Amino acid sequence: MSRIGKAPVLIPQGVSVNAKEGEVEVAGPLGKLSMKVHPAIKVSSADSKILLTRIDDSKESKSLHGLMRSLVNNMVTGVTKGFEKKLTISGIGFRAEVNGSNLALSIGLSHPVEFPIPAGIKIMVEKQLITVSGIDKQLVGETAATIRKLKKTEPYKLKGIKYENEIVKKKAGKAAVSAGFGSGPAK
Repeated sequence: MSRIGKAPVLIPQGVSVNAKEGEVEVAGPLGKLSMKVHPAIKVSSADSKILLTRIDDSKESKSLHGLMRSLVNNMVTGVTKGFEKKLTISGIGFRAEVNGSNLALSIGLSHPVEFPIPAGIKIMVEKQLITVSGIDKQLVGETAATIRKLKKTEPYKLKGIKYENEIVKKKAGKAAVSAGFGSGPAK
């Protein structure tokens, strides 16, 4: 049996779970999330715990058991604490600001980039730090990755957008030719 899948998900105070046929709804102080559950997995809630069991021991059921448990656990964590990712901007003239429902980025292109903020996501900007937060872990991670992809940190001058704890190794540039003007032999 899956070690992750057989562990029960604990339901904290203030969180309600509704496990219907093929769907799980979790509501808490920060919001409400719902997810369809694969037919090979059964979800039941009792005694402030959510238990996930598989209907058979096929390879597909075994592989989905731990996944579904992790997704339900992320839903419970999301409606109680929420999730966040932090991105840093580095480069001369690089900056970001929130304009209504858009994130305006000046990242060295000929025009400012307008990134529409998805529903359910909150973005805050402090100087060179962008904080992406929300209750859906998948949506927070996808939004942060999309923002990072607009201008990845390049390895020569380390300019661009990166995760706060990401390490980018700096590469050495091309070495200058030291034997005069040109690369061929002297005539």
